[in-house]
Amino acid sequence: MEFLWYIPNQVEPGHRLDDTVEGHNSLGRLTALARLTEEHGWGGALVGTGWKRPDTFTVSTALVAGTTTFNPLIAIRPGYWRPSHFASAAATLDQLSGGRVKVNIVSGPDHQAQYGDDEGDQANRYARTREFMRLVRRYWTEDDITFDGQHYRAEGATLEHKPVARPGRPHPKLYFGGASEAAQRTAAAEADVQLFWGEPLDGVAARIDHLKQLSADLDRDLPPLEFGLRITTLVRATTEEAWADAEVRVAEMAAGKDEWFVDPARRVAEGQQRLLDLAERGDVLDDCLYTAPGKYGGGGAGTTWLVGSPDDVAKALRRYADLGITHFVLSDTPYEREIVRVGDSLLPLLRGA
Repeated sequence: MEFLWYIPNQVEPGHRLDDTVEGHNSLGRLTALARLTEEHGWGGALVGTGWKRPDTFTVSTALVAGTTTFNPLIAIRPGYWRPSHFASAAATLDQLSGGRVKVNIVSGPDHQAQYGDDEGDQANRYARTREFMRLVRRYWTEDDITFDGQHYRAEGATLEHKPVARPGRPHPKLYFGGASEAAQRTAAAEADVQLFWGEPLDGVAARIDHLKQLSADLDRDLPPLEFGLRITTLVRATTEEAWADAEVRVAEMAAGKDEWFVDPARRVAEGQQRLLDLAERGDVLDDCLYTAPGKYGGGGAGTTWLVGSPDDVAKALRRYADLGITHFVLSDTPYEREIVRVGDSLLPLLRGA
């Protein structure tokens, strides 16, 4: 199993109630976070993307230069890049880092008009993403490529500097997310890893079954799709302490202290709406999946939390692993403290299992 953390990449401080303000997005602070992941058992970290954030690929390149084993899961958008340009940039960083690059392809809506992207409707956006992923993979693994798609073309193209290839890893893995049918068909056809938000076990199981069926229906010609979970983990020494802290934090969110509180766009994506709807089933689902944060903010991986002692949360994550989840992207704030706490208390239990 793979265990990654999350490194914020934000213009404004206070991400998910993080308490670092001075230099919160400085090179020194972000590099220190990356080094903490190396020191406390994490394989690397997701670095998020968005039009209003600093450039993710630039940040990830700097973090690779300041670390030795840190693997960045670099979130990128097809609307920001051409396939050839991205394939070249990622192969370059992968070579320079000795094969540490991972890629998270993001395809949801994101202020496209502000950066001049005319992607059309949802069907067109995901059709473009499928072509992007296919062509990038071909640049990384083939020579003399000719491709004539609806969105991209290439003729006699060869990328001389391929990414690092090793057994089980012919190129950087392409992670992908999305709960709409168009997104799931894209994942089933082209992704290496499908990431889920923190849904209950029954919801994740149903989606895994559906994606496996889609893979067969679409005649997937790649290795079997792998599955991952992106979620907040609020871990404390005891169950009682964890739930007390979780309730205090939700109260702060209810008071309007979370940056997602007044963002109406958070309900647009189907996967996000699925998380928000969970609160109707109860504040706590399965053993320790806390849905109350979604009532007041959170957003994305902060909408639902796994809350409890290290044993509680390890048990919950092992149940996801039993469904077929092999990639975990976890986080909590304050980032400096929780990289250490969760890494030292939770990861040994999961790796021991």
